[in-house]
Amino acid sequence: MFLSEEADQFELPVQETGFTREELEELLSFLESNEPVSPNSGSEGSTGAASSLEPNEPVSPNYGSEGSTRAVYSADERKKRRTISNRESARRSRLRKRMHLENITDEVNRLSIENQQLKNRISSVMNQYHIVWGENEQLRSESVALWTKLLDLYWTLATMQPR
Repeated sequence: MFLSEEADQFELPVQETGFTREELEELLSFLESNEPVSPNSGSEGSTGAASSLEPNEPVSPNYGSEGSTRAVYSADERKKRRTISNRESARRSRLRKRMHLENITDEVNRLSIENQQLKNRISSVMNQYHIVWGENEQLRSESVALWTKLLDLYWTLATMQPR
């Protein structure tokens, strides 16, 4: 069927425009039908022919200008379409919020892991520092002891030499 094939072609724009598949099929059916569209404006306060239309029947916005494919709907239909549009907008907003929350949660988890790795690295470096500091202190004390022995040897040597 032509209508369902064309609706399948609009799979991606449905998500981008916020129209449901049913709404697109309805719009396409208006384009395919050869029935004339009423020339009344369909404004909310008007009476006469526009008030005798079915709630879903479109009314031409150009007062019967030929070739117009744009439809204006009754107040109830506009309210219904606006409600549907608002629901879709809210759904998309919730989806964006959920995706944002997932991204932030992923980032928090990644940063927590990185933070723990850095803490482990700091702990390792501090342990190595304490080990090296202890070895350095031992070497300093040995150096002082060796300097003391060396000075004692100089004094001994100096006292043994004849004057």
